[in-house]
Amino acid sequence: MKFLDRFNLVLFSILILLISLIICLLSFGWLSLDLVLDGIESLVTNVVANNISLGIAIVLILLAIKSIFFNSFSKEKMENKEGILLENDNGKLLVSKDTIESLTNAVVKSFESAESVMTKVDVDSESHVKIYITLFVYPDAIIKELSSKLQANVKETIKKSLDLDVTEVNIRIKNISVKKEPNIKE
Repeated sequence: MKFLDRFNLVLFSILILLISLIICLLSFGWLSLDLVLDGIESLVTNVVANNISLGIAIVLILLAIKSIFFNSFSKEKMENKEGILLENDNGKLLVSKDTIESLTNAVVKSFESAESVMTKVDVDSESHVKIYITLFVYPDAIIKELSSKLQANVKETIKKSLDLDVTEVNIRIKNISVKKEPNIKE
């Protein structure tokens, strides 16, 4: 969050707090309505106080418009959350996280001992790719060997297909599935 956004948030929080406090004090009868109205009247009738309050009001209106209509995130940062932006002399290519997940799932499904897979891809601000794979495996799977081969194949496939370096491939074996035997009709 940028400094101006944080400043906006703090300023409006303080204003809401003060307005809420005044309303509560008025509701409990601890503050006189005449006192509040006299204060507002002196702001409006006093030329110096009126100019200062008008300046503050204009600044608050501009800050409110900025907060409501203009997002502080740049387009490049938003695109980075959706995937990785690759650039070359001919133009740009946005590789989405879904593409990396699909490619990873295809690699995992090529292994016979893996039954089902769920994949999550994280891309940080420096475009480092981390892949989290959750697997259901068959009972005959040699898990250590499977995970080692999977990690190497996923990294190699993504490097070959997308020219991206994967920093981590984390595998979680969620469960062991029972292999379904085909129904044999006699």
